[in-house]
Amino acid sequence: MQDLDIHDLPDILDRNQRLLGLDPGTKTIGMAVSDRDFTVASPIGTIKRTKFKKDAEELKAICLDRNIGGIVMGLPVNMDGTEGPRCQSVRTLAENLQAIANIDLPIVFWDERMSTSAVERFLIGEADMTRKRRAEVVDKAAAAYILQGALDAIQRQLKY
Repeated sequence: MQDLDIHDLPDILDRNQRLLGLDPGTKTIGMAVSDRDFTVASPIGTIKRTKFKKDAEELKAICLDRNIGGIVMGLPVNMDGTEGPRCQSVRTLAENLQAIANIDLPIVFWDERMSTSAVERFLIGEADMTRKRRAEVVDKAAAAYILQGALDAIQRQLKY
């Protein structure tokens, strides 16, 4: 797997392609998609994790349907900046998506520290959502939060 930086993506992608943001958890994978200008991330749903093959087929279909040119995957780095077992699990998922599922797209990792808790604070404080409703939207909202952070970094680069 090629080690790419978020700033490499704009030069790699074809015109009109989008980015797919993923928040891989143990039970679900939250998903978000960018617009074609790499400015806005929108949550699109979650995949309830079952077998790798089934999950990968669903991701592959989404990539084809939405003209995805690259994937931004949340990396659950520890608060001190080190990588633990969860990071290795996410890296392995990315490798398997490319090697086993033949999802031939560049994948970059984005530090997702505090993304879920930031989204939950917003959903509780600003959106005043019930616990049940938060459980339904937190994973895809966290994927959008992760992807938006990456898009903001791309936009800062494009301005200079």
